[in-house]
Amino acid sequence: MTFTPHGKHLIAGEWVATEQSFQSEPATGPAHSFSVGTVELVNRACEAAEDAFWSYGYSSREERAAFLDAIADEIEARAEAITQIGSQETGLPEARLQGERGRTTGQLRLFAEHIRKGEYLDRRFDAALPDRKPAPRPEIRLVERPIGPVAVFGASNFPLAFSTAGGDTAAALAAGCPVVVKGHSAHPGTGEIVAESVAAAIAKCGVHPGVFSLIQGGRRDVGTALVQHPRIKAVGFTGSLAGGRALFDLCAQRPEPIPFFGELGSVNPMFLLPEAMSARADELGAGWAGSLTMGAGQFCTNPGISVVIDGPDADRYTAAARAGLEKVGPQTMLTDGIAKAYRDGKERFETRNSVTPVYATDSADRQANPNLYETTAEAYLQDHALGEEVFGPLGLIVRVKSVDEMVTLAKGFEGQLTATLHMDEGDLADAQKLRPILERKAGRVLVNGFPTGVEVVDSMVHGGPYPASTNFGATSVGTLSIRRFLRPVSYQNFPEELLPEDLQSGPELR
Repeated sequence: MTFTPHGKHLIAGEWVATEQSFQSEPATGPAHSFSVGTVELVNRACEAAEDAFWSYGYSSREERAAFLDAIADEIEARAEAITQIGSQETGLPEARLQGERGRTTGQLRLFAEHIRKGEYLDRRFDAALPDRKPAPRPEIRLVERPIGPVAVFGASNFPLAFSTAGGDTAAALAAGCPVVVKGHSAHPGTGEIVAESVAAAIAKCGVHPGVFSLIQGGRRDVGTALVQHPRIKAVGFTGSLAGGRALFDLCAQRPEPIPFFGELGSVNPMFLLPEAMSARADELGAGWAGSLTMGAGQFCTNPGISVVIDGPDADRYTAAARAGLEKVGPQTMLTDGIAKAYRDGKERFETRNSVTPVYATDSADRQANPNLYETTAEAYLQDHALGEEVFGPLGLIVRVKSVDEMVTLAKGFEGQLTATLHMDEGDLADAQKLRPILERKAGRVLVNGFPTGVEVVDSMVHGGPYPASTNFGATSVGTLSIRRFLRPVSYQNFPEELLPEDLQSGPELR
């Protein structure tokens, strides 16, 4: 199935073109023209979303679950075309796009199942105590309610799972919130065909068309207008620290400040303890090289830093990591801009006396080769820039003198999405020193694994303290992410018939 984009925006069920256009920059295949988004389209989409909320926000959980399932069905019906345009635009291999499509439909269906169960509503009931002295207590009930229209920004590195109908959109729609998506200019054709899937599901289910709109990229003022629009009540974002922080500040400066749920990336440090290194330094080094270069290093959870105790085992680990990287050829990066940022990040390491090259390569155009450097704990703690994320296959080994220095180094890290411990049974005492620190630094702490690969399950946290994310109490992956788009409401002395349907008496409220 061949897909040729028409290049229009989807605004509340209507495909709309604008006067200006921009060209896509595919890794392979033909470029296509797309209409540039405008502030006027933002206004139309947000007003339509508000209008849709008065029906969609009060629909039943079963109606919303059926809608989510229908979106998943429509995406699967366009599977071949999605893979074709997605691979052309991003340079990602077909197998990766197919897996990501499965993750996208899987999380839509997971949210459908989640809201059918109803546990996320956190329903609470305190019976009236009319005879309580000195004053009677009224009956009070609590339930989580949707907050209103939500803005979602498509991510560059996941054209499906973190973009048009990705995790943020799925969570918001499950909660009962209409969504306005700001498409990413790295993959506008992929965004368009996924938006077609959502539009088809809207028609199939009879949902208000204002429940979903897609505004393509091309101008920065579109994003600014979207987060500042008074109808928008929360924002979901996956992207760079600089871009995310700018949008976060705009949300805070509004007359009515709103929450900005930004996932901004991290260096995801790994701490390799002595017994594990003694037993399998070579295996760990090779495994790190594989994780570091997966997807050309363009994962938010890419483990960019390894912390090891200096000595022969560290030498073995470094040699194995280098050998693994040497086997990796050039990889296509998602955009020209990301490729340039990777080269700039590599240059930042090359100009520092505090680091030593282990495996230094050159990259050109949209192709990236891996790089590896090492430094000492003392140098790392004195050079803040070494802890800044380089988005791509670049790794840094930090050599420490002891576990105690490893603990000191861990305390110096900023907030992270993940932190990893590699350990054997004999490392338990040392791991117990690190665990309390790492759980304060990261949203997900791993043992004997690599953080690339984020399971979409109830127990997943994909977030962490700033600058990993802008809200340390939230996650952008897993069913807990629905809480970002809900707020608790108490109902006091309400007649049964006046209560929201989800709060009317059932076995759990008696």
